Amino acid sequence: MDIPKYDGNIHPDEWINDIQKYLALRKYDKNYLDIAISLVDSNIISLPTKINSFEELSNALKEDTSFTLFKCTNKRLLELLKYIPEKAGGNTSKFMSDFRKLCYNSEINDIEEQKNYFCNTLPKLPNNNDTDCYNYLLEFIKRREKIKSMNDLVKEFVEIIADEINLIRNYSIVALKHVATGKYLSSINNLCYTTGSKRQLAFAGSSEPDLNALWKIEINEKLPMYNKTSINLRHIKSGSVLGLYYNSTYYTYYKSPITEHTEVCCSGKEISWKFNYSKLENHQGYLKSNDIINLSITKRYDNNKVEFLRSHDVQFTIENNIFQEVVCHSERLGGNDEWRIELISQD
Repeated sequence: MDIPKYDGNIHPDEWINDIQKYLALRKYDKNYLDIAISLVDSNIISLPTKINSFEELSNALKEDTSFTLFKCTNKRLLELLKYIPEKAGGNTSKFMSDFRKLCYNSEINDIEEQKNYFCNTLPKLPNNNDTDCYNYLLEFIKRREKIKSMNDLVKEFVEIIADEINLIRNYSIVALKHVATGKYLSSINNLCYTTGSKRQLAFAGSSEPDLNALWKIEINEKLPMYNKTSINLRHIKSGSVLGLYYNSTYYTYYKSPITEHTEVCCSGKEISWKFNYSKLENHQGYLKSNDIINLSITKRYDNNKVEFLRSHDVQFTIENNIFQEVVCHSERLGGNDEWRIELISQD
């Protein structure tokens, strides 16, 4: 390996550090400083006659116009740098390495300035209300105030990327775990209530997400957002959609088998569910795997009353099989109304 010359196309401090390491490994007996000075390309850079230390050499190289050009070039490259998600062919690790290196080469050391440049690298959406794309910029801005160093910046962006992996999307396959009892929202193809609507029943079943507990998210956008998007839950095995059923003659909703709250079934007529973050009513952002949510539905033929999906320890029997009741209600929200949404797969 040849000792690299300095021609103005590397940061002076990086080059000096590399030279010192190289000479130390080679165990040169000569003065390292003299060797380093001799490796500066005199056709490009003019050095003072007397340099007594590596610090003086660094300062001299930084005062040369070649370093001004070097910094300007790296700033322009930084302004042109754009983050490309890995699903679009990008490489997040290389992107972060390039960003840090360009900041270093440009001598952009102030964290506020670094954050400004980083914002410029993130994809811009034509409309902040557009839910077809993950808004990296918006997510970064939410975290901006707590970023106090470059390490913080990297850490927060890694978490943003991790959050994206866990996003619930249109056609995601999910399971809904009832938090209080640990049972999963389930249905069985062609197994129907013996009372009420006599439609395909919904219940809280296994403590593990089996095939009867898998649902497909269906929405009009790609990414459901809190306080904005409604979702449909299509049962994977039967193809039926979770909802409420009503008597078309009297427009009355059927009652659940035991508690006589509103019955929840598959193949319902009301099928549009809203979701809220269970601990924060005005929570904003995207729906993610492992979020704990409340699910609500509007009863159009009952003065648009909003009711919430609930399960509890109450059980009913069909064909000698015992099922844990799932209902909708308009009572005060509590622990029995919490559901953990778990991403099983993307379609």
